Amino acid sequence: MDAEHTGEGGGREFRRVLEALRSRMLDGTYPLNTYLPPQRELAQELEVSRDTVRRVVRELTDEGWISTRQGSGSKVVTTQRIRSTSLPPAGERGMTLGRVIGDAFEEDEVTLDVCTLTSESLGIHIRLMLDRIRAERSSDPRRAERSAPRSIKVRLMLPSESATWPYPINVRDPDDDRPRARLREIARRSTATLTQALDELKTEEFVPAVDLEIRHALMVPDIKVYLLNKRRMLYGTYKAVQRKIRLGSDESVEVIDVLGLDAALMYFSGDDAHAVDAYMVQDKQSWFDARWDLHTVEGLTARGVAVPRP
Repeated sequence: MDAEHTGEGGGREFRRVLEALRSRMLDGTYPLNTYLPPQRELAQELEVSRDTVRRVVRELTDEGWISTRQGSGSKVVTTQRIRSTSLPPAGERGMTLGRVIGDAFEEDEVTLDVCTLTSESLGIHIRLMLDRIRAERSSDPRRAERSAPRSIKVRLMLPSESATWPYPINVRDPDDDRPRARLREIARRSTATLTQALDELKTEEFVPAVDLEIRHALMVPDIKVYLLNKRRMLYGTYKAVQRKIRLGSDESVEVIDVLGLDAALMYFSGDDAHAVDAYMVQDKQSWFDARWDLHTVEGLTARGVAVPRP
């Protein structure tokens, strides 16, 4: 689910390693069709037990990120593809979500308007930005000061928990709410991670002004949209699949779910001379603003409309 699944619970170290490996697949460290390092090496590098690495590999396999065969290792089979109407094919191969967000952070004033199922992918990349700025400040404080923006403003639109979540659906028992409860918990945890990363950017005085506002839509989105600095956009659809998910250490169920990683994100730049790109960015910015004001619980409540709380 767009890098937005966390299985087993598994404890802090399990989640740390899971996030680290997802980040590496998203940022191109482990490209599509390459193999992860052996589990023994990963355990040594990340300073965890091999059992933790095994459980993380099993979770990534369940999620469809990797294909694992005994004796052959773990091959990356899914990653976030980004395509563009204006970049040549060579540029497309080098474009990642991390790169696009990183480019946005090169500006003094950063705005991110995001509509998604959960904020896990966004949280991963904001955390990567935080780690990069920390590393630069440690090695070269002047460079870190130049590389960090002066302000960050994030508007994050997530589905309300009171909305009807059409997925994941247990194929054998559609009334089983556990798969949907699992996704809602992932959304809560991901939002907490994003909030913490942005808070650390401010409290550690890397970025003077940081503002995060979260609103909850009354419907579950079937698209994901990232609007960056009002001029660039990533846009994609959630792809329906049937797959297995793990509900506990010893229980897996077949579900109808959606995945965001398998569907390419389209990149549009309003800075380019392509009229279609500029139109698409403006159109989706207007779409986001209207939904933010009129289709979220908070927006309706501000207008005196009685709606269920998220």
